[in-house]
Amino acid sequence: MVLTPGGSARFVEEVRQAVTGRAAALVLGALVLQLAFIASYIGAFHSPRPKEIPLGVVAPQQISAELAGKLGALPGDPLDPRVVRGEADAVRRIRERDLDAALIVDPRGTTDTLLVAGGSGASLAQATETVVTKVEKSQQRSVKVRDVAPAARGDARGLTSFYLVVGWCVGGYLCAAILAVSAGARPANLHRAVIRLGAIALYALGSGLLGAVIAGPALDALPGSIPCLWGLGALVVFAVGAITLAFQGLAGIVGIGLAIALVVVLGNPSAGGAYPYPLLPPFWRTIGPALPPGAGTWSARSIAYFRGNALTGPLLVLSAWAVAGTVVTLTCSALRSRKSSPGA
Repeated sequence: MVLTPGGSARFVEEVRQAVTGRAAALVLGALVLQLAFIASYIGAFHSPRPKEIPLGVVAPQQISAELAGKLGALPGDPLDPRVVRGEADAVRRIRERDLDAALIVDPRGTTDTLLVAGGSGASLAQATETVVTKVEKSQQRSVKVRDVAPAARGDARGLTSFYLVVGWCVGGYLCAAILAVSAGARPANLHRAVIRLGAIALYALGSGLLGAVIAGPALDALPGSIPCLWGLGALVVFAVGAITLAFQGLAGIVGIGLAIALVVVLGNPSAGGAYPYPLLPPFWRTIGPALPPGAGTWSARSIAYFRGNALTGPLLVLSAWAVAGTVVTLTCSALRSRKSSPGA
C-alpha cells in the first residue's frame, strides 16, 4: 500500500489520536516498571549465598569460644556463630527467632547435632546444613540434623506464609486501584478520602479472614491461630491499600505504578520468602524487613511456627505504613479540597 502525502498526514493524526502523549508516557512508565521487575527478581534470586546465618554453638567451655571463632572466620562469612549455654537454651533461642540454627557438639563422640527451623524456610535450613556439614567433614566429624520448628506437612518448603502475604498485598493495591479507576485517582474532598479508606478497611477485614481460612482449615497448609492470622492479614491489606491511595493522592493514576514498584518490584523479592534474609544479597536483605511483604512474611511465619515470637518489630513496620498511607491520603485530599473551594 502506498500512502499519499495527504494519506500520510491522516495516518499520523490517527496514531496521535489512538496513542496520546499521556498514553505514551504511561507505556514508557510500564516499560521501566517491567525492566525493574526483571532486574529486582533476578538480582535477588540468581545467586543465593549464605551470609552471617545466626548460629548457636553449644560445646564444652574450653573449646566453645575457639570453635565459634573458627566458624566465624570461614571464607565469605556464611555463619554468625554465638556461644550458647546449652541445648535447651539453643532450642529456646531458635523458637524465639534469635537464632536460625545451633550446633551441638558431642565431646564424647564424632557425631554432632545441628538444630534447624524448617518453618523459617527450607532453603535456609539446607544452606546451614551444607555449610556446617562441610566444616564437620574437614574435622573428620559428621553431623545429624534435627528440626525443632518444622514446617507443616502441607507447607511445601515453608513458602505458604510468603504466598499468603503476597496474596494479601495484591488485594490491597488492587482494591485501591479499582477505587481510582471507578471514581478518579484523587478523591474530590476529605469526606470521600475517608470513605475510600473505610472501604479498604472493610475489604481488609474480609480478605484477611478469607485468606487465613484458605491457608489454614481449607487447605491445611499453614498452622497457627486463625484470629492472629486474620488480624495480620487485615493489617497487611489495609497498609498496602492505604499506601496505594497515598501514592494516588500524590501522583494520580501513576500512583498505582508507584505502589506496584514498592510492593511488588522491591517488596516481594526482598520478603525472605523463597530465600530468607541470610541468603539474599545485601540490598534486598536490608530493605526487606522495612517493606510490607517482608514484615508480613516474617509475622506469618512467627504466628505459624514460632509461637508468636519476634512480632513486635514487623507489626510496627506494617502499622507505620498503614498510618503513613492514611495521613498522606487525608492530607492530599484536604489540600485538594481547599484549592478547589470558591474562597481559596
